[in-house]
Amino acid sequence: MGRVAGKVAIITGAASGMGRADAELLAREGATVVLADLNEQDGLAAVEAIGERARFMRLDVTDEANWEQVIAQTLAEFGRLDVLVNNAGLMSLGTVVDTSLEAWHKLMAVNADGVFLGCKHAIPAMAQGGGGSIVNMSSVAAMQGMSFVAAYCASKGAVRSLTKSVAMFCKQQGNGIRCNSIHPDGVRTPMVVKVATGQDSATREEIEALDSAGAMCEPEDIANLVLYLASDESRFVNGAEMLIDNAATITPPVGV
Repeated sequence: MGRVAGKVAIITGAASGMGRADAELLAREGATVVLADLNEQDGLAAVEAIGERARFMRLDVTDEANWEQVIAQTLAEFGRLDVLVNNAGLMSLGTVVDTSLEAWHKLMAVNADGVFLGCKHAIPAMAQGGGGSIVNMSSVAAMQGMSFVAAYCASKGAVRSLTKSVAMFCKQQGNGIRCNSIHPDGVRTPMVVKVATGQDSATREEIEALDSAGAMCEPEDIANLVLYLASDESRFVNGAEMLIDNAATITPPVGV
């Protein structure tokens, strides 16, 4: 217990799935967590479940002014920002030929622009307090060619490369901020189940079939890695791409 005691964290897309699991675990380990999401109903329910260490703030990650507002409010209420988890994301099916420019822009706005804006505005806030940790949620899609999610692959590749640029910038600045990316494969979240099954919700049999194929892990598996990267235990881990994929990247990718 207490691995991130006293730290203040902003977690985007925290109303459900991986983001909520991250918030729950960081709060249990002593952090104050800001659940930043557009989904106010589920976000407030998550805050109620987590308890006094949690706070909901509405955030559209594609809106720069909204980012500035959330970070300013976090500093005003808690006096510091130590951790940013850029978790919010979209996934949609489509090859490079099938994907419309509108769909491309929508996905890029959330998955790439949102991470850029988070890093851009969190760095000065963290530097005021002497450092911190930025955790960017990428994907194994950034490392393998998956023909059926062209825009998603491109957006997660952007996150992968941006993470390294941010890590180098912060190291050169000597501001004590680290930046790392996590690359999951097949996490059992509402978004992934919807894409995997083509439905808003999956039957027990469909989920069990995905599990038996070794295609899914739990949000808590990701949260454990987020906790490590958020904590001082990982003080010398910077610019790393952390795989949590059950060897997916050393086996042939899906869809070839």
